Amino acid sequence: MKKHLLCLAIVFGFIRCNELQQVVNQLPQGDAGIGNAEIAQGLQQALNQGIEKQVSKLSAESGFFKNELVKIMLPEELQKVDKTLRGIGLGKLADEGLRVLNSAAEDAVAEATPIFVDAVKNMSFQDAKSILVGADNSATEYLKSNTSSALYDKFNPVIKKSFKKVGADQVWNNLIQRYNSIPLTNNVNPDLTDYVTQEALSGVYTMIAIEEKEIRNKVSARGTALLQKVFALQD
Repeated sequence: MKKHLLCLAIVFGFIRCNELQQVVNQLPQGDAGIGNAEIAQGLQQALNQGIEKQVSKLSAESGFFKNELVKIMLPEELQKVDKTLRGIGLGKLADEGLRVLNSAAEDAVAEATPIFVDAVKNMSFQDAKSILVGADNSATEYLKSNTSSALYDKFNPVIKKSFKKVGADQVWNNLIQRYNSIPLTNNVNPDLTDYVTQEALSGVYTMIAIEEKEIRNKVSARGTALLQKVFALQD
């Protein structure tokens, strides 16, 4: 019975997507109805809204640290470090190490907006059409494929610099030295800059995807007349 229901759901989803694709393909190009340019502009507005509302939150103080969806936890290699240090009464040092990782990510995210803006400006109608008939995170995936490399290159040196600014390099050097000096432990030397860069990128796309899903599924989240008009096509 469950298999039959699943098959029906897949078929229904395929039919709905196919019907929506046909609607988009038959859109008028003139002043009547909604044309290609408006669809592209509507998707651009949706992405800009996600960037403005969600990414800006991450660059605020404790934007990562107090957001359980994107809070940067320790890499697997360092989880044993955290556990060991807490076990010998150094929990406060471990907490500070976690906080400075998130603080560095918050500094880096402030550099993201110009890169996102360029990617949104370069969106073609074909991109927009594919996004409109795609999954709930299609716009986010478009951004990811067009910005990941540039954002990594931008984030990495900022995070490295931030580590020094907030004292993260000293905190972690101290923390790791303490751990490595404990008898019967294997020494660790993780690349924290790369790790935090990757986690910051993941957090940014997570928050944009949340806003995209809101716009797609809630009429009240469509803050402009154009957003309402474009996304009405998928309702």
